[in-house]
Amino acid sequence: MRKPGKQRRRQTVLAVDVGGSHVKVMDSHGLTKREFVSGPHLSAREMVKQVKRLTADWSYDVISVGYPGPVIHNRPLAEPHNLGHGWIGFDFEKAFGHPTRVVNDALMQALGSYEGGRMLFLGLGTGLGSAMIVDGILEPMELGHLPYRKDRTFEDEVGEAGLERSGKKKWRRKVADVVKHFVAALEPDYVVLGGGNALKLGRLPRKARLGDNANAFKGGFKLWDTRTVKTSRTTAKASRRKD
Repeated sequence: MRKPGKQRRRQTVLAVDVGGSHVKVMDSHGLTKREFVSGPHLSAREMVKQVKRLTADWSYDVISVGYPGPVIHNRPLAEPHNLGHGWIGFDFEKAFGHPTRVVNDALMQALGSYEGGRMLFLGLGTGLGSAMIVDGILEPMELGHLPYRKDRTFEDEVGEAGLERSGKKKWRRKVADVVKHFVAALEPDYVVLGGGNALKLGRLPRKARLGDNANAFKGGFKLWDTRTVKTSRTTAKASRRKD
């Protein structure tokens, strides 16, 4: 039993945001950000090695990892497009030596942007990240790979390649149209547009607001807060079937 007046120390979370050009880290205690260059040859094992080296003077209890691809049961399901190999099925918890939760990077940033209700998050970057949070229940999504027009996907049109191909003016119209499609289909209360290219938008589409890449760290910290995060019913059922 704790002595009267003595509070339990709040655990420190290390949030790791894995990107195609940089891996960024921040801890929930000091709120200091550090980063290193990633690139097309970075493997999962090398990423862990560099994170450990970069944070050797930090003390943390648990880890959150935002991964640029689909994740299930804390392990990547596919190799990332802009990094090296060796990510599928990688056991981050064993490699880090700390309790670790791994989610899609869009979902981690979405959680950091969440203000209640039904929120759709769209990450406008190299590709099109997507996630939805419904009354605190986290739902990672892969909307960017759905067919949009002719032989192109939503990601083809509003990702980095689409921006370069169409030019900023046409790209902005396409983003507005994509948001309109998803709002009609998913009926969110609001849409958060994150990712580096979101800042290139002019007038925002209806129901949309700008996110912030720093929210990825906030989401990483929230992943360990049971007061704000609920387990997806689908994920929970899948876990029970696996067990």
